[in-house]
Amino acid sequence: MTPDRKLHLSDLLDPLLESDLLLEEDQLALRDAATVSSQAVHPLVWLSDRHMISAQGELLTLEHLTRWMAAYYSIDYFQIDPLKMDVDSVTRELSSSYTAGYRILPVATDLESVTFATAEPFERQWESEMAHVLRREVHRVIANPTDILRYQEELFGVSHSIRKAEQMSDQDPLGLNNLEALVELGRSGQLDANDRHIVTIVDWLLQYAFEQRASDIHLEPRREQGHVRFRIDGLMHSVYDVPAVIVTAITARIKALARMDVVEKRRPQDGRLKTKTPKGEEIELRLSTMPTAFGEKLVMRIFDPQVLMRDLSELGFSKHDADVWQEMTGASHGIVLLTGPTGSGKTTTLYSTLRNIAQPEVNVCTVEDPIEMIDPALNQMQVNHRIDLDFSSGIKTLMRQDPDVIMVGEIRDLETAEMAIQAALTGHMVLSTLHTNDAPSAILRLMDIGVPSYLINATLLGVMGQRLVRTLCPHCKTPSAVNGSAWADLTAPWKLSLPKQLYQANGCERCRQSGYAGRIGIYESLQLSNGMRELVQPDCDLAVLRKQALKEGMEPLRIAGVRKVMAGQTTIEEVLRVAPV
Repeated sequence: MTPDRKLHLSDLLDPLLESDLLLEEDQLALRDAATVSSQAVHPLVWLSDRHMISAQGELLTLEHLTRWMAAYYSIDYFQIDPLKMDVDSVTRELSSSYTAGYRILPVATDLESVTFATAEPFERQWESEMAHVLRREVHRVIANPTDILRYQEELFGVSHSIRKAEQMSDQDPLGLNNLEALVELGRSGQLDANDRHIVTIVDWLLQYAFEQRASDIHLEPRREQGHVRFRIDGLMHSVYDVPAVIVTAITARIKALARMDVVEKRRPQDGRLKTKTPKGEEIELRLSTMPTAFGEKLVMRIFDPQVLMRDLSELGFSKHDADVWQEMTGASHGIVLLTGPTGSGKTTTLYSTLRNIAQPEVNVCTVEDPIEMIDPALNQMQVNHRIDLDFSSGIKTLMRQDPDVIMVGEIRDLETAEMAIQAALTGHMVLSTLHTNDAPSAILRLMDIGVPSYLINATLLGVMGQRLVRTLCPHCKTPSAVNGSAWADLTAPWKLSLPKQLYQANGCERCRQSGYAGRIGIYESLQLSNGMRELVQPDCDLAVLRKQALKEGMEPLRIAGVRKVMAGQTTIEEVLRVAPV
């Protein structure tokens, strides 16, 4: 039986050679180094830092070595993902100093057992001690040693800060802004948003969101507990449940950083914040608050300035759609619309397009509500209803600024539409967005808000509809047989022939078992040809417009999605979920 001790580099060399992961000459060199290797560094980390190639030609990464060690010693492997852990329950009953001493991390708990992650296969003493203290069964799993150390510090640190902040506040958890507020005599006070524990929590929250590729952060107050959730690749993920009073303090801290009115909690507010990722990259956050039954909800939308530098192919445009889009947006005057629901990537497409248009010889001006991302190449103005600066008055102002291109954040009403049309008729290029299901619907939407058909024919150059679909994780996607019924659902009524092979989402640790990582756009481009303009009449029918657009070569969103499926970028199920019929 192996004595209770820490793992040494020499323990791994023969097993690695036996498993055909090490070449014999590499093993001899490492054996000499094993005598002088520092025990301050875990042997797996030390080995991965050598950047060696296995006998099969694979790079021996830390993840690869950790999985191998777990399999070799017949211990379950565990990928640490805080988004799937109940952080409060696994850290509440344990001493961070004790777990840090043994470099173990609690990763799961229930009424009967607690599971700990370790990178030491021979160290067992702590198991009996933990079982005695917790009075539950103790299970152990092997995990990446770097992850254990990192989350040991982060998770225990955040939990400690939350509990300390909670202890420092004697305010009623329901809060005065809760519609169900219960007044208890003798209780008063306010948790300071600048308290160091709150500062720690906010810093961790932002950095963790950047690392997890979140597009939005939601802070949601509830009756007793507040929820922290991230939107990742279009889907919501629960991150942490914290006491309601802590959510209030976190919201106040973030509002203060964004120079918003911290005291005002009865009406919605908008703000913005610029910060940096752990890698030093600048990130823009757009903030929005909303009063709810249980307090003030805060949503932060995260914008990566790097999207301004993406070309159309990186956004997902096919060559045909890219050519049509560049032709429409390259015109000297007229209106081009981008349509799709909230969160469909319209902002990214618009900013990438404007960044390419904004050359030194071109004056690009925008009126937005609010300004999503600030770019020095653009002249950007923000709507301010308190001083009667809305979209229509903003366009009127921009027309006196000698613009070449005007971007209007959204056409919401007739007054804004009329000013956009006036700008187009006077020789300006106007880009804007509408909320419609597809490109042909934009024409009827303009008529619904009161724009005469003859003005649409005179100014509208075209419409681009778009959606975002999740892309398959490159690390775990595998070829699959084609599901005939699903393929028929996707391609109806076009009845395309079955492809020989598609790919399926499987799920791995890198994509949190979802099978997807990242998103890409699918597009449908509608140009107003002479044939289309003849159909744009006061009594025109959407079905007729769509039929004519398809006849003239418009590829609908479903077909754009089919191309992504056949290219192995996404799945039939994902396109069916996102793209309208």
